[in-house]
Amino acid sequence: MACPRETAIAREHITGVVLAGGRGSRMGGLDKGLQNHLGMPLALHAMQRLRPQVGALMISANRHLDIYATFGVPVWPDAMADHPGPLAGFLAGLEHCTTPYLLTVPCDAPNFPIDLATRLAAGLTTQDAPIAVAASHEAAGVQLQPVFCLMAVDLKNSLLDFIASGQRQVERWLALQRCATVVFDDAADFTNANTAQELQRLQAPEAPPGVNQAVAREDGPQVDGLG
Repeated sequence: MACPRETAIAREHITGVVLAGGRGSRMGGLDKGLQNHLGMPLALHAMQRLRPQVGALMISANRHLDIYATFGVPVWPDAMADHPGPLAGFLAGLEHCTTPYLLTVPCDAPNFPIDLATRLAAGLTTQDAPIAVAASHEAAGVQLQPVFCLMAVDLKNSLLDFIASGQRQVERWLALQRCATVVFDDAADFTNANTAQELQRLQAPEAPPGVNQAVAREDGPQVDGLG
């Protein structure tokens, strides 16, 4: 589906997808999106942060699909058996997206900017690109945040071909596209939790008294925030 560039992208023209389909290998194999953060699962936290920014939502997940379904949005597993990382989540989102644009965010970076969609949309339109990627100011310079992307849905075939060729790295696929880079000032907004220890460090400064900060020790989900 060809997607003509808009002079301004309306919120209802963007579908957000929360990427929760990883293996969680650095978190002991846990389903990362279901681990507790400030009283609710990480993926649900990401959904709530993303909801005001987009017109529709979905989740990319490969385990505990029944639990993710209780979050109230469509849940799509990878179509490929080997689960080729975030790009598989990108592809699941593009295949099921009914709006002209898809916004991707990982489930494990709970403090991503509340103006992420607005600023990526502005970058995409002003730079006349089919995809806009977030970046942040780091001590060593500007650092790309490659899983925070706003893309036109007509990139689906490019991504299908790239994955079919055996490629798996997000950055390599992005390098083949004409990308707009949008730099955010606060690198901490993109801090993610790859391990249980990193997740606890993310919680500690902001958690109000009484919030359960326990992290699951088994492959069972944490669902404290579902009421």
